[in-house]
Parts: sequence; C-alpha cells; structure tokens
Amino acid sequence: QVQLVESGGGLVQPGESLRLSCAASRSILNIYEMGWYRQAPGKQRELVARISSGVSTNYADSVKGRFTISRDNAKNTLYLQMNSLKPEDTAVYYCAVVTVAGRRSWGLGTQVTVSS
Repeated sequence: QVQLVESGGGLVQPGESLRLSCAASRSILNIYEMGWYRQAPGKQRELVARISSGVSTNYADSVKGRFTISRDNAKNTLYLQMNSLKPEDTAVYYCAVVTVAGRRSWGLGTQVTVSS
C-alpha cells in the first residue's frame, strides 16, 4: 500500500500558476502509473493528468497545454504544474497511484481556488 500526501494548493487569480506536489510513502520508481484527479463541488471526480512508469503522459483536453505532470523518483514525489489557471479549474485535486498489480491508492486532496 502507498500513502500519498498532496500539498501546494491555494487561492490564485485567473492567469496565475500553482505547483502541486504529491509525496509518496515509498519509492515510486516501479509504480505503474501516477495521476492527478480533481473534483469540483457538485461534480464527479475527473482525470486531469497521468504519467506512466515510462514517463509517458496524458492530459484532459481541458488542461492540455496549460498543465504539466512530472515525477521526481529520487524524492518519491509527483508534481502538477498548473499555468494559466481558470476559474473552472477550481476543485479539490487528488493524487493517485496504480501499482503493477492494478491497485489504486488515493491522497486526501488539496484545494485549488481560482477567483478574482
């Protein structure tokens, strides 16, 4: 089992940037896949971005070109760089990992609010 702790959320104005971090309790070198999800009030959780163990990435169309997912294996940490933030990006952002056995673990989330 992998424990995950997100950080870096906050309140920003439209057009500004944030960098989210997800610290894992163990090495992420051999984790099959890591990703970021978000859930806005009254809406379902949705995939934002994911990165494989081979560092191949995928993004939701709504964030493509603005967000960048990356991982630092030496620090056991996943990142989400969020640029050009929009009000519709407001949500709780969750980190998740999928092991080679196909089991998923979730963090508790970090709040991102984009507002003028």
